[in-house]
Amino acid sequence: MRIIQPPKPGDYPPYAIMYMKLIPADGMVLKYLQNNFYRVKDLIYSLPKERLLHRYAPGKWSIKETLVHIIDDERIFAYRALRFARNEQQSLIGFDQDAYAKYSGADKRDLDNIFEEYEAVRNATIALFNGLPEEAFDRMGHGTGTANDATVRALAHHIAGHEMHHYFLIKNKYLTI
Repeated sequence: MRIIQPPKPGDYPPYAIMYMKLIPADGMVLKYLQNNFYRVKDLIYSLPKERLLHRYAPGKWSIKETLVHIIDDERIFAYRALRFARNEQQSLIGFDQDAYAKYSGADKRDLDNIFEEYEAVRNATIALFNGLPEEAFDRMGHGTGTANDATVRALAHHIAGHEMHHYFLIKNKYLTI
């Protein structure tokens, strides 16, 4: 798997530091994407079925909704990476993650079905980043307003760090009761 050096400050929006710091700065982000998929899957399959619908507080997502959110976010950020890698100059609009979760139907889905989609999206993400020309990783793209600009390399790390952010939330918030 290819090495993708970590992003530098200025390569990503300020909020994304919370994701960047969860991934080691050794350039092995694609290996972490591959391995952490199994880390998440092992954790989730170790839980009783009823726990998958648990919400740690009113208005929070269930574990199944969180999994589908991870998939949605990865799909969206990989698409952004593709556009930025191809030097798209049009700004991208954001998305309402809460509406996506609300309308995902995640709680009614079979867990195997969720992980089938998760794995397919993950494999596509890794293939995308593996196939990009080296110079594409430093291309900066534009989100909603300049506060959401990011390089392609930063988006690879965002995807990996976002997954770990939710992995730790599940472990620390959803499994404490």
